[in-house]
Amino acid sequence: MLDFSPLHGETCMYDLRILRDNLDGIRERLGPRGKDVAWEDLRKLTEDRRSRTIEVEELRHQLKKGSDEVARLKREKQPAEAAMAAMKALGDTIKGQEEQLRLIEEQLSHIALRIPNLPHESVPTGQDADQNVEVRRWGSPPTLSAPAQSHWDLGEALGILDFDRAVRMAKARFAVLTGLGARLERALINYMLDRHTSQHGYREVLPPLLVNRAAMTGTGQLPKFEEDLFQMRDEELFLIPTAEVPVTNLHREEIVSEEALPIRYTAYTPCFRREAGSYGKDTRGLIRLHQFNKVELVAFAKPEQSYEELERLTSHAEAILQGLGLHYRVITLCTGDMGFSAAKTYDIEVWLPSQHTFREISSCSNFEAFQARRANIRCRPKAGKKDSKPEFVHTLNGSGLAVGRTLVAILENYQQPDGSVAIPAALQPYMGGLQKIERSV
Repeated sequence: MLDFSPLHGETCMYDLRILRDNLDGIRERLGPRGKDVAWEDLRKLTEDRRSRTIEVEELRHQLKKGSDEVARLKREKQPAEAAMAAMKALGDTIKGQEEQLRLIEEQLSHIALRIPNLPHESVPTGQDADQNVEVRRWGSPPTLSAPAQSHWDLGEALGILDFDRAVRMAKARFAVLTGLGARLERALINYMLDRHTSQHGYREVLPPLLVNRAAMTGTGQLPKFEEDLFQMRDEELFLIPTAEVPVTNLHREEIVSEEALPIRYTAYTPCFRREAGSYGKDTRGLIRLHQFNKVELVAFAKPEQSYEELERLTSHAEAILQGLGLHYRVITLCTGDMGFSAAKTYDIEVWLPSQHTFREISSCSNFEAFQARRANIRCRPKAGKKDSKPEFVHTLNGSGLAVGRTLVAILENYQQPDGSVAIPAALQPYMGGLQKIERSV
């Protein structure tokens, strides 16, 4: 029998009753973020669901009364064949109506899964990145005695970056790191993981790089962004675009205890993205690749503590840049520039001398209950609380950091007049005490 409670199915972002009763308000709050949602279809389907649900409930009531009448006739040894036939016909009608209701709910879910998360009240209103708001800066740009070279020119001259061979074995938007370039990438990964586990309180995870459709749907990559994903040909599996997906799904379909929150994880993984919407952008270098390494931070928090957790998580991503001595700024994304699943996002942007601008190196977001509702991740309140019903947790994540972009920032900010690159002091223990990268003979 179908469940006709207000929330039907854990993969829908919105309680369907709230969606029906507040459709115009939700549409207004989303603004440009909701431009791709079929709002009028959604309105019609929510009303159809409501009227069909009332009809089915009435038919069930009639079936119960009729069944009681059949039982009475049998007890009194009176003819019951006609009443039984009527109840069978009524039962068949109910089955038909339930099937129609099921189809309506499938269509509703199809549209509702494409509705973005609602922005938090503190998020600035805006249409695009021009309306983002700078929160703070740390450090200052390096003083270079010669014009800044791009990271790709530096890397190729040092013999640590090879784009031509990567294209030959794969295609554009791939890269090969060799020698001290590969070692520097590995040093960054280990440095980040060590900081996050030993100083920031995260538990390290090494998750699968392939996940199923349910996992991608839970974190919001599906169904809206399927064209950005790499999918297996013969199986319903996808290469992860970020460790956020498998790590958030660690607690899919689970109820965690309130005492266990917050739960904090960190994970290093390669990430894979088609970059379908980035044609012509960052075609050179390491900024926008189909495959790149990232250290991710993921947290599960009580709803009333999730914005405090967002500040904490963001500070941990910043700590990596501070430890490396890299100039950066933090901005709050406006409503028109936020990602699909986020309720609030801070972008951390690092300074790149060759471009004389800041470029994103981390996005730290609070998704509130958006992902938890889709993935059915709840927490059980402490014993003795007045309301002991499990509630959805809030999920958060952020890059801590994107490793390739951090390498880019080191190459450009630590470049020397002779073409070598100084190694930040924090990384030297991971590089065997090496203090700079020079062209090997």
